[in-house]
Amino acid sequence: MQYCKRCVMPDTKPDLVLDDEGICNACRSYEKRVEVDWDARKIELEKVVEKYRSKDGSSWDCIVPVSGGKDSTYQVVRMLQLGMNPLCVTATTCHLSEVGRKNIENIKQLGVDYVEFSPNPLVRRKLNRIGLTQVGDISWPEHCGIFTIPVRAAVQYNVPLIVWGENSQNEYGGPATAAENNVLTRRWLEEFGGLLGLRVTDLIGMEGIEARHLIPYSYPSDERVGVTGIFLGYYLPWDGYANALIAQAHGFTTLTNTVEGSLVSYENLDNYQTGIHDYFKYLKFGFGRATDLACLHVRRGRITRQDAVEMVRMHDGKFPWTYLGKSIEEILAPLNMSVDEFIKVCDRFTNKKIFVTDAKGALVKDRQGNLQKKQHPEA
Repeated sequence: MQYCKRCVMPDTKPDLVLDDEGICNACRSYEKRVEVDWDARKIELEKVVEKYRSKDGSSWDCIVPVSGGKDSTYQVVRMLQLGMNPLCVTATTCHLSEVGRKNIENIKQLGVDYVEFSPNPLVRRKLNRIGLTQVGDISWPEHCGIFTIPVRAAVQYNVPLIVWGENSQNEYGGPATAAENNVLTRRWLEEFGGLLGLRVTDLIGMEGIEARHLIPYSYPSDERVGVTGIFLGYYLPWDGYANALIAQAHGFTTLTNTVEGSLVSYENLDNYQTGIHDYFKYLKFGFGRATDLACLHVRRGRITRQDAVEMVRMHDGKFPWTYLGKSIEEILAPLNMSVDEFIKVCDRFTNKKIFVTDAKGALVKDRQGNLQKKQHPEA
């Protein structure tokens, strides 16, 4: 493993590239932000929303996909400040937390119309299990639905503009053409939407799943869409911490303590399964959510690289015995999976090139089930 010399992101991250100077493309993308004329971009945004504004008030001006998180709360605030009349659409998370529900209710109180779509929970649990065992992502159905359900709502209600948040390829590193894009398309979803090569059609026949069960996870046919999806992060300088401050000022609730596997108390609060999702990223690629956050703050000059190295060693990659205070047994129960079964799935997806093994090739773990990385970033 090689680590970026500016942040602490390893080259095992998909789509991440280190240049000749050992700097990753996510850091290079952030460098370019100082060259952006953000005043001009804001004017461009104002022109876009004016183009789609309902002239007679007979329809909503745009759709804002919302999870109840800090970023979607921020998106709603910004649209209201621009005088837009948004329809907020939630694709219900796989295992909604209490604080997640509280923050969804807070979004409603900002003064917006709101629709929540809850896919069949019996099918969803099957998809969680399939996602976990087939591609190592318990959140596969959620990552699919958060992109398809708002588009389906846009078609259903004839609202041609969807306002998404950040372009993750720009914020976290990815191909230049995708990183510089300001719109979300079907192609972007299929490449970068977190489907991990598991297509929706692949699921038909698994555990009794039929095509009719997969409507919420299917992108509408192109001839029916006629919808433009823009990334707000293209027009306004995107910063998760600033978004959190603005969201909190508008009633968003955070935790009093740091979220497990993270560095902060203000994000990934809505889904009890997120800890498992982030842990599998660590097993596959050798970094978790703490690394993501540390890198974001290093790029913005809030912490030093040495601080980031220490934080990552403290918080990244711990076995997810709890998340948001709920035990792993409770989190796995809807999937009808025991902890022992879960550990076997973990071991199957663990990249042994990254973690220490014994003479027989078995993974070396401490008493808490934590793995030992072969190589850490150096300060």
